[in-house]
Amino acid sequence: MDLRHISFRLLEVFMSVVKTGSISETARRLHLTQPTVSLQIKRLQEAVGEPLLLIQQQKLHVTDAGLELFKTCQQVFGHFEDYQDFLTELNGGSRGRCKIAMVNTAQYILPKLLGPYSNLHPHVELPLEIGNRAEVLDRFERGEDDIYVFSHPPSLEHAQAARFLHNPLEFIVPLNHPLAHVKAVKLTDLMQYRFLLRENGSATRMLFESELQSRGLVLSDSVQMASNEAIRVAVASGMGIAVLSRHVLATDDTSFKILNVTDAHLASHWYFVMRTDRHISHAARNFLKFAKQHVEQYLDTQWVRNELHNLDLN
Repeated sequence: MDLRHISFRLLEVFMSVVKTGSISETARRLHLTQPTVSLQIKRLQEAVGEPLLLIQQQKLHVTDAGLELFKTCQQVFGHFEDYQDFLTELNGGSRGRCKIAMVNTAQYILPKLLGPYSNLHPHVELPLEIGNRAEVLDRFERGEDDIYVFSHPPSLEHAQAARFLHNPLEFIVPLNHPLAHVKAVKLTDLMQYRFLLRENGSATRMLFESELQSRGLVLSDSVQMASNEAIRVAVASGMGIAVLSRHVLATDDTSFKILNVTDAHLASHWYFVMRTDRHISHAARNFLKFAKQHVEQYLDTQWVRNELHNLDLN
């Protein structure tokens, strides 16, 4: 007896015969001929080595071996039905993994979308990687994740990007700073003060330095710091002034002052980025579809720039 030679088709035919109690009805339901059904039952019995069905007084009867096989088939097919349901959910994006890598500042934004999405799809894993721009770019080059979040997306042939949120930059100073209560200042007024800057390669720093270079301005003093939070705390403590994303600054934070710099309106946008040459998980595509439909609901509509329709999510 070698049960490895039993095919699912043989078991399907057998289960139908047991359920219907009829060779002819099974043939009709499975679009087979009666001789074919009889032959497959014979092959199954030969593989099992025991009689499974008996005909007594022109009626089909199931033997003990046949009944036990039928119960086993119910369990096996039930597990495969569960697996089919799992695959359906997986392909629909309600299961699986959506790997996201984001630059540091995006951690102030993306959880507002990830939270509602995770509540709606609790079986989707959402591993997150947060790093500076260089680190996330390295991950992008290696194709380690499904989705990447940048304020300045990589301009590479295999990068597909769509912006979803405006990212204005603000100049902030300590509360006791000489300019804290000046109604309007110019960028040149700030050059004499110490600036607290993110690391080289930071999108915010690149945008700020590009503005300075275009206007021939040079900082008199600067200190590099590792994170937006460190800069915000350092500004509040009087260590210097800074330019940070508006989304980093809590609206109820009164530990610093936002300046009205009339001749410098720096801004970028937040983008979802995918690689076009790598497989993107169904869960990741489902998250982007969710973001496309709900970005106005969960993010400040003042800043939303929903262009996610530009992404190929099929």
